[in-house]
Amino acid sequence: MKYSSVLLAVICLLSAVSAQWLETTIRLDSGSAPNALCYNSQNNKVYCANAGHVIVIDGATNAFVAFIITGGAPRALCYNPQENKIYCANGGSNMLSVIDGLSDIVIASVPVGVGPQDVCFNVQAGKVYCANGGDSSVTVIDGVTDSVLATLDADVYPFDLCCDSQNNRVYCANLKSYYHVTVIDGAADTVIRTVTVGQQPCALCVNTQEGKVYCANSGDFPFTYDSTVTVIDGGTSQVTDTVFVGHNPRALCYNSTNNRVYSANWLDRDVTVIDGTTDSVLSTVAVGNGPSALFYNHMNNKVYCANSDGDNVTVIHGATNQALLSIDVGGQPIAFCHNPLQNRVYVANRDSSTISVLRDSMLGVEESFRPQAASHKPAPTVVQGVLFLPEAADPKPQAASLLDISGRKVLDLKPGANDVRALAPGVYFVRPASGVERDASSVTKVVVTR
Repeated sequence: MKYSSVLLAVICLLSAVSAQWLETTIRLDSGSAPNALCYNSQNNKVYCANAGHVIVIDGATNAFVAFIITGGAPRALCYNPQENKIYCANGGSNMLSVIDGLSDIVIASVPVGVGPQDVCFNVQAGKVYCANGGDSSVTVIDGVTDSVLATLDADVYPFDLCCDSQNNRVYCANLKSYYHVTVIDGAADTVIRTVTVGQQPCALCVNTQEGKVYCANSGDFPFTYDSTVTVIDGGTSQVTDTVFVGHNPRALCYNSTNNRVYSANWLDRDVTVIDGTTDSVLSTVAVGNGPSALFYNHMNNKVYCANSDGDNVTVIHGATNQALLSIDVGGQPIAFCHNPLQNRVYVANRDSSTISVLRDSMLGVEESFRPQAASHKPAPTVVQGVLFLPEAADPKPQAASLLDISGRKVLDLKPGANDVRALAPGVYFVRPASGVERDASSVTKVVVTR
């Protein structure tokens, strides 16, 4: 069957849940092994750290913009919005590459510690922090001059960083210290406290509403696994609670709309939802195999969970804690970033050397990229589980068929209301009845969501 390459825009569910789909797959060179992403908000560009280089993608078109050679083994990226710079931590060369966000040219190479693992930007202090796993240090860099301000002693194998901008503090999870998070004063560039947490702290996030920092403790494989998240008061940097989650938590994120914290638990294949006020467990959401990265999209109140062993992403509704759908992506999804202008979520798939672009139809409207010129045909619409097929103006047969993405008929349609609540979420096509003249433009795409 021939489908139109130019599809009409359709109205989808005008409810709290809007349509979500895999818009495109960006294919990189074989062996690129993408492992980190970040977004340039000033120029609407996405940066992807690969094996030995950084790829730049246009946020509007998803086209390649630049290919940037950095140091060996780029492992982490962060964006400095004050100076429009991107920082790339190169684990193989012990250097931090500074990329100009306008020209996409490396403008500085900053020497840091051995084996940099993560990098973050402190917006309050205007500084960049680099966690160096090989020599147990954190390098502090001036965000304007790109000069090294300080090198601080952390604990064994600094692995993950987060910034509490309200208190101007930076937290560093030291993976091989087994029990320690280093707290850095953002103004004085000094270590002010070492916080004792669970085994092998590996991930951090900040609850901005309550002024708390959460630390996921992954455990000591292969002997045992921790299953806790430590809660730290941002004002005092003291532990206030320990939350028991699933086994081997590896990632955290914060939902600012509903004041919730999410923990991706590798062994249990689930996500624990924590109340940000009481620090009690609200729900446990089943996801795919090997959940390893989380991202919260405040524009649609959804949480995305990358399941690296399942090669898919689970989308969770932030208000209901329900898994909405699972989207197949590339091999071993490992990192996210968000383009708010087009409301696209980018997923780095390390094993397949691809980037999956997930699209969400804000306010329930899916855009057509190349709308049909001068077309005034009413389009089928889906509103709250009912597909409305417009009446035709002539007496020809008006019945139609609804096809799934493989071309198989799943429903006979009639003019007016058609109940589609029993259909699985996904993309479908409305095809006119056999008595109606057909051409490529007569087939229309609709999206059914939950």
